[in-house]
Amino acid sequence: MSVSTHVLDSVLGRPAMGMVVRLFAGEELVAEGVTDADGRCRLVDGATARGTHRLVFSTGSWFADQGRETFYPEVALAFDVREPAEHHHVPLLLAPFAYSTYRGS
Repeated sequence: MSVSTHVLDSVLGRPAMGMVVRLFAGEELVAEGVTDADGRCRLVDGATARGTHRLVFSTGSWFADQGRETFYPEVALAFDVREPAEHHHVPLLLAPFAYSTYRGS
């Protein structure tokens, strides 16, 4: 299985570069990365277990680094891995007081 994300700042209409993202399987930290200039981060290229995983985005520190306030110090997105061989892409559309996500491809 592979896991990736793409974070977009929906207020400014640009990628969220430099955000720390962590991937957990249960309580175990599986991977950690930082979004690139395009707001993308690939966290896992190899196999991982079936079951519930979480992506945790460090939104509070990211907004603080830009001198902006946010209501969300972090965003945690839980998703189920049912087919470990599939690619799992979980984007985050982010604003200081709202966020949205979807299953990407």
